[in-house]
Amino acid sequence: MTGFARVAVDINAQVSYVLTLKSVNHRFLDLHLRLPSGLDALEMELRRVLKEQLLRGHVELMLAVDRNAAQAAGYNRALVASYVEAFQAAAQEFELQGQPDLNVILRMPGVLQAEARSNEEDNAALSASVMEEIVPLIASLKTMRLREGAALAGVLNGTLDRLTEAVKRVAELRPEVELRYQERLTERLEAVVGLDVNRQRLLEEVAVLVERSDVSEEIARMETHIQHFRDVLTAGGETGKKLDFLLQEMNREANTLLSKTAGVAGKGTLITELGLAMKAEIEKAREQIQNLE
Repeated sequence: MTGFARVAVDINAQVSYVLTLKSVNHRFLDLHLRLPSGLDALEMELRRVLKEQLLRGHVELMLAVDRNAAQAAGYNRALVASYVEAFQAAAQEFELQGQPDLNVILRMPGVLQAEARSNEEDNAALSASVMEEIVPLIASLKTMRLREGAALAGVLNGTLDRLTEAVKRVAELRPEVELRYQERLTERLEAVVGLDVNRQRLLEEVAVLVERSDVSEEIARMETHIQHFRDVLTAGGETGKKLDFLLQEMNREANTLLSKTAGVAGKGTLITELGLAMKAEIEKAREQIQNLE
């Protein structure tokens, strides 16, 4: 399912970051992390937490770090003193007039010094902060995904209602279709073998063929699958793979129903239309459940 979550954190005056997490539909858990270099240990920990908290989806995590270059500046007092002393000694030795120029001295190599923070310290603080933020960030992502899931559940329940109605209609048509199939089969067999054949034996053979074309078992299994689908959808949790399996079973029953009723005229064509409608609904549902975890 799709979702998005973002948090911005100021660790200190020098380091801040933005942590972004988003997901789109995917059959499996597909993680993509983008972090600044030097944070390999943090990336491993983030992957571990994401795998523990999420089950499906193409998930992208991005960490954007802003390091403030402004640092406290100072000067090397001993070095400045040595430059001043050297100036004065040279002036005295050569009997020259003048005073040392501070602007010139400060431009000398090594005089100005920046009180740089340790990059390792910053990375340690950054990693600790990110690990504190990742769990609530995942929770925010899940909240958005749950809202989408609730809407999707409504769509799937609508699909199940239409499947239930189609199965019910097939069950209503089945007795008449079987009767018409038996009559047509009897007529054809009589035409082939002649009227002098043992009619009782002929009817027994017709009954066997009609039984093989009976779709009552497919109807019963379809009803069971639909109810199981509703139960799994209501129970929540990791539902995507279970529902995908149930839809495969439903599709198999619809295919069998179509193969058994193929060529039956009259209301048999209605069953064919209903079977095709079932397959269309099942295919739509299979596309939808790619969004479910």
